[in-house]
Amino acid sequence: MARTPLHPLVFVFCLAGIAAAQPAPPAGDHPIDKLVFARLDKLGVRPAELCSDAVFIRRACIDVIGTLPTEPEVRAFLADRKPDKRTALIDQLLARDEFAVRWGLKWGDLLRIKAEFPINLWPNAAQGYSRWVRTAVRTNMPYDRFARELLTGTGSNFRVPQANFYRAVQSRSPQSLAQAVALTFMGVWADKWPKDRLEGMAGFFSQVGYKYTGEWKEEIVFWDPAKPATAAVFPDGAKAKLPADRDPREAFADWLIDAKNPWFARNIVNRQWYWLLGRGIIHEPDDIRPDNPASNPELLALLERELVASKYDLKAVFRLILTSRTYQLSSGVASSKPEAVANFASYPLRQMDAEMLIDAICQITGVPENYSSAIPEPFTIVPPSERALSLPDGSIGSSFLEMFGRPARDTGLESERNNAATAAQRLHMLNSSHIQRKLEQSRRLGGLARLRGGQREVVSSVYLTILSRFPTEQEFEAASALSKSAGREAVVDLAWVLMNSSEFLYRH
Repeated sequence: MARTPLHPLVFVFCLAGIAAAQPAPPAGDHPIDKLVFARLDKLGVRPAELCSDAVFIRRACIDVIGTLPTEPEVRAFLADRKPDKRTALIDQLLARDEFAVRWGLKWGDLLRIKAEFPINLWPNAAQGYSRWVRTAVRTNMPYDRFARELLTGTGSNFRVPQANFYRAVQSRSPQSLAQAVALTFMGVWADKWPKDRLEGMAGFFSQVGYKYTGEWKEEIVFWDPAKPATAAVFPDGAKAKLPADRDPREAFADWLIDAKNPWFARNIVNRQWYWLLGRGIIHEPDDIRPDNPASNPELLALLERELVASKYDLKAVFRLILTSRTYQLSSGVASSKPEAVANFASYPLRQMDAEMLIDAICQITGVPENYSSAIPEPFTIVPPSERALSLPDGSIGSSFLEMFGRPARDTGLESERNNAATAAQRLHMLNSSHIQRKLEQSRRLGGLARLRGGQREVVSSVYLTILSRFPTEQEFEAASALSKSAGREAVVDLAWVLMNSSEFLYRH
């Protein structure tokens, strides 16, 4: 349903500049910044300025916990004059429960946690698997242990969630299992390897067995020594010596998580950098190979060393990246040189992930979203208050999530998620009954309209709620033109305009 045309001045909001950035940063003592800024200096690329505090709190909250900061959180952060407040904020976000929800979603994409076709984990197994992943993130399970438990998972798909790693594939041949392992933990497309190399790695998974029980859709994953074993060769060319009484998967796990392994640590820290900076040091992050070199090899090596030295503490690597000035650069481009993007001279503009976007809309309006499974079965229960980020199963969704690029979880590829803006998305935000209904039913926005303090306080609260910043004077004047009083309709109109601005839709 189309909204009533607004005063022309209101479109200033869609074009308004983000709060002023701070001066261009020196390299400082941070190990990441030393390497990034040295590389930029060598290339003659000028880095962007540091982002403002308002941009930083919004960026950090979206990136780390997947949610917008609340108005009180923004006010408190902007009023804080402590020089280390950004680092303090990062530490607070890393400790919040939402951290596990946000990164449990990311791992759900990579591990293909999906109940229905073509993965077919079934709802109860998918939800158990998702809970295990989220618990691993929340307890900060060392990454080497996380990988080992998945690689050696044995038992019931209902009672040993890790065993679902070998079920979340479209084909259960040893070659397909090897390809899934290589993609997830090495960042490589093993299907592009020479046939003998793939066959050698497949040997470690040639005795993975599956059997059903009497319980509905329960399946056991196990090592089946009765199956014929094929010669196993590690991806680096070393032949494996496998004792007859040992599961070959254990030998592969030992090789993979060794500190000297050339793929394991490199793959995950490159992914972490990609998740936070929008581009891998090796790009694409699923395509690590000799003829696709790192844009900054020293930086990648630093992150690898930090991961190993921290005993595979992923949260420690996140903190190292987040506290760097490199991460805190403005999204405003200071150099037109083509090398700027690949060498992280600014923070990249990216549309919010579909789950983050709908959760933000629900947070702003206070109106929940409805989710359902295409093939409802027992154990597929979605409470009305469920956030999109916390959906445990890729088969549960909504038309909004599909439209805004949520991955199908069929392949485990990072590229399965599509954050490219489309005309259909813009029309949905501008003109759909879905968004209109949330705005009209919003008691939260109605409450803002009744704030004491006059029109300035009302407009400021709407801005802080949606864009995480105060309005500029030009924006306040345009908002004031909507109505002489701070009525509910004016607040809803203002919210609609801001929610359709690039500043809201994008991570910046």
